[in-house]
Amino acid sequence: MENDSSAYEFVLDNAFFNSIDAPEVQKGNIHVALTVKRTAGAYELSFQINGTVQIPCDRCLDDMDLDITSTDKLKVKLGKDYAEEGDIVVIPEEEGIINIAWFMYEFIALSIPMKHVHALGKCNKAMVGKLNKHLRVSSDDDEWSADLEETLTEIDEEVSQEMDPRWNDLKKILDNN
Repeated sequence: MENDSSAYEFVLDNAFFNSIDAPEVQKGNIHVALTVKRTAGAYELSFQINGTVQIPCDRCLDDMDLDITSTDKLKVKLGKDYAEEGDIVVIPEEEGIINIAWFMYEFIALSIPMKHVHALGKCNKAMVGKLNKHLRVSSDDDEWSADLEETLTEIDEEVSQEMDPRWNDLKKILDNN
């Protein structure tokens, strides 16, 4: 059997994201290069996704641009009924058509990191000022932070450096030997 391959290109703009009507991403400019390769009994779809999406900053809630790069694969088989089994999608043989729009959207949404914030100093100053009034630096100090972004960055670093307390208990066992 001869392996057949076809290449397609898509530009996903704001109209695409509006038509999907999903909450994670509503604006963006993404280029998708799709290669469809026919193999024995299935089609292998390879997606190369590059571009920028516009999402709200977790700190100030202003929109921010986030670069997205992703490489994803999807296998499509023909069968009796539509089904999704992991990275394999079965489509009815009599239809023989698959709408890949939602799959492209999911690949983009899954490429967005859990935490997305502006670079230091780029957050909305008015919002930072309002948040600053409500952020307490320490429990025994009544002074409020003068620079919210710096404080939040320090907190983020402390949290990422904190170790799971279970490891401390294990270290005690090592110290006793």
